[in-house]
Amino acid sequence: MNHVLIVDDEAEIRESLESILREEGYLVTASATAAEALELLRDAAYDVVLLDIWLPDRDGLEALAEIRTLDRANVPEVVIISGHGTIEAAVRATKLGAYDFLEKPLSLDRTLIVLKNAMKARQMREDNEEFSRQLAAKGTVTGQSVPMKALRQQIKLMAPTNGRVLIYGESGTGKELIGRAMHAESLRRERPFVELNCAAIPEDYIESELFGYRHGAVPAGTSGPLEKKGTFERADGGTLFLDEVGDMSLKTQAKVLRALDEQRFLPVGASHPIHVDVRVIAATNKDLEEEIARGNFREDLFYRLNVIPFFVPPLRDRKEDIPLLVKEFLQQFGQQYGRPHVEMTEDALAALRQYHWPGNVRELRNLVERVLILNPKTQRIERKHLPMLVYRGPGKLTESGRLNRGEEFSSLLEAREAYERDYILKKLDENHGNVSRTAESLGLERSHLYRKMKTLGVSVKE
Repeated sequence: MNHVLIVDDEAEIRESLESILREEGYLVTASATAAEALELLRDAAYDVVLLDIWLPDRDGLEALAEIRTLDRANVPEVVIISGHGTIEAAVRATKLGAYDFLEKPLSLDRTLIVLKNAMKARQMREDNEEFSRQLAAKGTVTGQSVPMKALRQQIKLMAPTNGRVLIYGESGTGKELIGRAMHAESLRRERPFVELNCAAIPEDYIESELFGYRHGAVPAGTSGPLEKKGTFERADGGTLFLDEVGDMSLKTQAKVLRALDEQRFLPVGASHPIHVDVRVIAATNKDLEEEIARGNFREDLFYRLNVIPFFVPPLRDRKEDIPLLVKEFLQQFGQQYGRPHVEMTEDALAALRQYHWPGNVRELRNLVERVLILNPKTQRIERKHLPMLVYRGPGKLTESGRLNRGEEFSSLLEAREAYERDYILKKLDENHGNVSRTAESLGLERSHLYRKMKTLGVSVKE
């Protein structure tokens, strides 16, 4: 519901406007002073302010200038009203950012038209800002492996529909990126893409995050604004991405189910429901059918969300995509850290392809950033610059999905030799293949290192 703040020292005008605007369906708050109005604007979000130019405690144009300094997300459209309108005052108000200028006595028809247009202008500004943020955050679904080509084809086919999507995949595989890609290719692409990580919000707050709350219904312990739009309302006309949807409580699942069925919901503390048009894309790293069997997830909600299932493969199943991903991350972080031309050698890429990547694409991204930070003068990332973890064997996954390092070796001796081999190779890389310097860095005699290398099957050209 659109929220209007009336700021006028004449009680009769305040009461008259408040009554008329409420009948028109607006949520209305009124104030008699600039100081009180500014305090209200800091505590809650308003779409439009009707601001009198003559106020008892401050000039209305001074108040307008201060309103424009508020946090960008909370800046409303301001319509100046005055009983002593002059061209000079109107010009000054426009320069300060006022949307329009109304003269007293107010014409009801003109006031409603200006207010309606101001609401549209505010919504357009919000949409443009949200779209700009999405463009800045938008990535591409990188990869030329068979699974990624199939995934891109599926996105192309399903994105233009309004069908709900459920994306399955391990943590770090890029489920949010798939959701953004679907939104970018959908008919809703010019409307907001709003995301909510259900696992990151405490149970006491998730309902207000989803559905918002109205003045006087601030959740206990909340120190934010007195009024808030929820993610469903902010995503109206666009896409709502619910990450880790399997972590929602059964109570919250019931309310989400109802919102999906009716395309409307009741904000906390509100008396009237809000109707929305939202496409929901959900994601999970859990087996929801197993969660249903355990009684942790509603079966009816699962069938509402699982209209179009997507499966994002783990990085270990598409290692041929690693060079492309590394190139993308090097460009991204190279620009960020003022080193746009950093490259990675084929030898280093080969080492990355041997690693198991339990943290998937997110782990690779973090590794690339860490290597860049720790090697500030390096333009070519070589094998010696990589952390020790990538030299470890692939390991095996347990039933819970965790990596079991011990199962890859048949004995303690075999495991020790494997790690010694990796460590010696790492030190040889660091010393550019010089065995003498490598032996010194390892605290070994040169002849001892040669014998160890021969035993472990390590050869090097000096």
